Amino acid sequence: MKKTILAAILMAGAGALASNAQIVEQPKFFDNWQIGLDGGVVTPMSNQAFFGSMRGAVGLHIGKQITPVFGIGAEGLFGVNTSSWKGYVHSSTAFDNSYVGLYGTADLFNLFGGYPCQVRPFTIEALVGAGWGHDYVNKANGSDYNYFATKVGLNFNFNVTDHVTVGIKPAITWNLNGNYKQSPMGYNINKATFSLLAGVSYRFGDGFPCVRPYDAAEVAALNGQINELRGQVDAADAAARQWQTRADLLSAELDSCRNRQPQVVHDVTNQYNSVRFVFFRIGSHAITADQMPNVTMIADYMNSHPDSKVIIKGYASRDGNYDFNIRLAQARAEAVKNALVRRYRIPESRIEAQGEGIGNMFEEESWNRVSICTLETE
Repeated sequence: MKKTILAAILMAGAGALASNAQIVEQPKFFDNWQIGLDGGVVTPMSNQAFFGSMRGAVGLHIGKQITPVFGIGAEGLFGVNTSSWKGYVHSSTAFDNSYVGLYGTADLFNLFGGYPCQVRPFTIEALVGAGWGHDYVNKANGSDYNYFATKVGLNFNFNVTDHVTVGIKPAITWNLNGNYKQSPMGYNINKATFSLLAGVSYRFGDGFPCVRPYDAAEVAALNGQINELRGQVDAADAAARQWQTRADLLSAELDSCRNRQPQVVHDVTNQYNSVRFVFFRIGSHAITADQMPNVTMIADYMNSHPDSKVIIKGYASRDGNYDFNIRLAQARAEAVKNALVRRYRIPESRIEAQGEGIGNMFEEESWNRVSICTLETE
């Protein structure tokens, strides 16, 4: 049964290591070291009064977390000479006994629950260790006593921050030497002590950062996206070069225009005589009384020049709805045409009416509510 349990623990540890190897980035050598102080009590497991023989203990430990599950370390623990154990003769020093040893730990939460890529607020570690035990004896009553010891325990760790841990540490330590107090060598409850310590530790480094694994298909898809983006960049560069070439040509034309000698227009009479303007109120295509003289001037000219024609282009300002203004521009051109046909009897064949939409000929926005009438003579 014990072999089965041990094999299950080893298989779980191996699985946890394999899982962590896929997601945990390998830390540097000087990462994940810790150092700490311990303090508490120690008492014999039997043949003594459990509380009556209890004494204080202080210790120091230093360790390194090898993986998110397993760690190693070294520790020293000293029992304070404040009380007596039955049958023992104590030294005149400040300490009755000491233990210095090596240990290994296993984080049970990460072992069985998987590593969550961050420090858990609370964990439980199993601890196994071995080392050198030493009892200090008054020289007048005998000599000091050394022995080989093993230790098992649990660490209940409260991770206050990512670097500071406060732990509660119950443990049992066995003296494995024989011929001591007529006890045989081996694990014997009569040669075991129980300790309950509280400790604080500081960890160095950034722990075990996780990396996201990528499969081959995902990497290939990302490479495809990169190549597509590179193609888009190349196309954009080519287009930018074309626009730069066009800009250079326009700049050259602009310089040519600036360097061109000015030309004087000597006769613009025909231009002024051939154009008439009919202005409208906002949102309206009705010809007001003050604009009718302009229509009359167009009719008089066409009656005097039977071979003439007129092109009427209606415009609207930017005010109002766009679609409405498009229709309004056409209606203003038609309004002038209808006045020429109905009131002045000008044949429709000599009139062309066009709606030109939104006008921007004049800086004064209200001037763009207009029909521009251009007279032509064959």
